Amino acid sequence: MPVSRSMRRLLNVLQLEEEQRKAEMESALGDLRRLERALTASQVQEREGRRLVRASAATGEIADRLAGLEESRAALSRAAFLKPKIAETTVTASARQEEFLSKRVERRQAESVIRKTETKDAIQAGRRGQQDRDEWFLSKEQREKSAAGPGREQAVASAKKSET
Repeated sequence: MPVSRSMRRLLNVLQLEEEQRKAEMESALGDLRRLERALTASQVQEREGRRLVRASAATGEIADRLAGLEESRAALSRAAFLKPKIAETTVTASARQEEFLSKRVERRQAESVIRKTETKDAIQAGRRGQQDRDEWFLSKEQREKSAAGPGREQAVASAKKSET
């Protein structure tokens, strides 16, 4: 039984869904990386602010001290905002990855069913072809025997006896 058109259509739909889920997963992972880079930048900004505070302590510059404190405060505030967003995006990215892998499994299962059906069809076609050749050969022998008539068989049998 050949693979049905609906089964091939199902495979195409599953491939499209898998590609869509993959794009969604990559987008979520990109968002996560962007947020992690922003968190790293805020940590760098916070260290830079602390460095300014230490430098102002040595020089006595009030403006540098205030700038350093404000930079540290802003960086800590940004980090406090980013950490829950990163956790939320991590959960979203994990969910998208699971959806993608689920669709990949579905597609592979459909491919497996189609491959098994095609293999089975090929084996059956090979058997039918061999059976057709066998039948043709047998009918050819029977045609030759009937065309030669009964006298020919006796002549062949006597020729075999004389050889021995």
